[in-house]
Amino acid sequence: MLRRDLIAASVALPVLAGGATANAEDRPAAGASLGIAGVGLPIISGGRIRNYIFVSLRLHLGGSATPESMRPKEAYLRDALVRAGHRTPFVVENDWTRIDTAALSASLMRSAATIAGRGAVTRVEVISQAPRRRTGVGGA
Repeated sequence: MLRRDLIAASVALPVLAGGATANAEDRPAAGASLGIAGVGLPIISGGRIRNYIFVSLRLHLGGSATPESMRPKEAYLRDALVRAGHRTPFVVENDWTRIDTAALSASLMRSAATIAGRGAVTRVEVISQAPRRRTGVGGA
């Protein structure tokens, strides 16, 4: 991916996410969600970093959590996700261009229960995955 594409995406994604949360205010609390865009997670195989995947997520909120109450906790959730990605990488076997979405969701749900409280996040949805390098399958 070209550097200018990354810069353009980093400028456009928060604007788009801000528009989505503005619409979330009009919906009832049961359908509330919070978008997290542009988290870079490593693909580590054989003790070496093989690739980075840039992930956009949507956290479906439950209980009394609102997008406004969760927005200050977004940095802590990002930090927990990146730390977990380095500790136990979310690697799909023999594919360095994708993230294991089930492992990522489970890890972020555990972290969200600690950071925001049990029941604040009901589901984690992976919206998009953009690999830094689009080639490079294990063994290649």
